[in-house]
Amino acid sequence: MSSGQKLQSFNPATGELVGEVPVSSSAEISDMVVAARAASTQWRQTDIRSRAEILVQAGRDLSEESRSIGELLSREMGKPLKNAVGEVRYCASGMADKVENIIAALQPVVTSDNSVETVISYQALGVVAAISPWNFPVMMPNKMIIPALMAGNTVVIKPSEETPLAAQAYVDVLNRYLPENVLQIAHGARDQGKALVDSDVNLVSFTGSRAAGVQIMKSCADGLKRIVLELGGKDPLIVLADADIDKAAAYAVENSFDNAGQQCISTERVFVHEEIAEQFEQKVVEIAAKVKQGGWDQADVDMGPMIHNRQRQLVIDQIEQAIASGARVLLGGKDHMPGYVTPTVLADVRHEMTIASEETFGPVVSITRYTDIEDALQQANDTPYGLGAAVFGGDTEVAEAVAARIEAGMVGINRSIFALGDAPWVGAKQSGFGYNGSPDGYRQFTQVRVTSRALG
Repeated sequence: MSSGQKLQSFNPATGELVGEVPVSSSAEISDMVVAARAASTQWRQTDIRSRAEILVQAGRDLSEESRSIGELLSREMGKPLKNAVGEVRYCASGMADKVENIIAALQPVVTSDNSVETVISYQALGVVAAISPWNFPVMMPNKMIIPALMAGNTVVIKPSEETPLAAQAYVDVLNRYLPENVLQIAHGARDQGKALVDSDVNLVSFTGSRAAGVQIMKSCADGLKRIVLELGGKDPLIVLADADIDKAAAYAVENSFDNAGQQCISTERVFVHEEIAEQFEQKVVEIAAKVKQGGWDQADVDMGPMIHNRQRQLVIDQIEQAIASGARVLLGGKDHMPGYVTPTVLADVRHEMTIASEETFGPVVSITRYTDIEDALQQANDTPYGLGAAVFGGDTEVAEAVAARIEAGMVGINRSIFALGDAPWVGAKQSGFGYNGSPDGYRQFTQVRVTSRALG
C-alpha cells in the first residue's frame, strides 16, 4: 500500500521547489524486495556479457542526457553546473571500462594438478540494498549499482531524501534496458532506509555518516547480512618544512573547498611546519580569496551552497566555536549569504577544538602549526576516522616515511589521494567496512564458491 506522501526536493540556494517523488511505504519496500528476489533467478542466469551490453547501452544514453541530468542535479544539490554535468559524464564515459574490469574480476580461477581440479567462482548473492548519499547523487548510486548488477544481483536503491530526483533520473535511464524489477528505487528518509535494511536482502551497500553506518551494522547483525560501508572522514594534510608551498597551498584550498567541502575526502585538518607556516598561510589566503560562490545558473562559479540549513549551521557553529577558542581568522568566518558558508581560512586551530576533531563537511581550511613531526602525526591519527590523507614534502623518501605512518586507507604524496587504474576506494579504522572498486571490491558483491573435482 502506498504511503500517499510526497517527498519534495528544494534548491538549497533559493529554496525553490525542484520537484517531488512519492514516498515509499514499508509495505511497498517489502514488495520491492520480494519482486527483486523473483527477478534475480533469471537475471543471475543471464550471461555476464549480456549484462554488460545492457549497461553499456544505458551508459550511452546517460552520456547523451548528461546536460539535462546534470542541470537537475545542480538545481537539486547545489553544486556548480560544470561539476554536476561532469559527474554524470564521468559515470557515462567510464561505463564500458567499468563493466570490462568487473568481467575480468569475476572470471573463475582454475587450479589443477594430476589428480584434482579446483575452481574458484564468483556467483550472485541475491538482492542488494543500496543506500546512497546526497553529495554525489549520481556517482555514488553508479558505484554501488553497477558492480551489484554485473555480479548477477538485483538491486533496490534508497537514495538520499535530499536528492531523490537526480537518483531517479539515473535509475530511469538504466531501466530502459534492464528487465523488470532488476533495479528498483525506494524514496524516503530514515524510516525507509531502515525498512530496506531490515528486509529480506543479502547485502547492504551504504555510503554516509559513521553514526548511520553503526546503526546499519547493528541492524544487519541478527541476520548476518553482508555489508559494504563507506563512511566519513577527517582527512589530514601534513606539510613538511621543505614542501613546495605553492603546490601544497593550492591542494589545501582545492581539497577543502571542492563541493563546498561536502565530501568525505575533504582536507579538514592541515598541519604545517612552523618554519614555512606564515608563507603557507599567506598563499592559502591568496588562492582562497579568488573562489567564487553562486547558484547553479551563474557562470564561472567555483562553489555552491550547503545542502541544507542544518549542515550550514553545523559548519558555522564549528567556525564560531573555533574563533571563540582562539583560532585566528585569515579569511571569511562571517558574512555568510543565506544558504551558503563563506569560504573560510582559520589558523592556530588546536586539537581540542570541535572543528579539529569532528567532521565539518564545509568550506573551511583549518591550519595548525607544528614543530615536531611526531606531534603532527599523533594529532593526524587521533580520530576514529582513517579515510584519506596527504603529505607534501621536498624529500620524497622523508615524505613517504611520514605517509606510511598515517592511519588512512588512501594517501597522496605531493598530490591528491586519487589513484591510477582500478584501485579500491577504501577507508581504515571507522571510515569504512569493506570497500568499492578494484577486483576485490567487485567480488564483495558475490558469493565465492570453491568447487573441486577428481581428475581421471
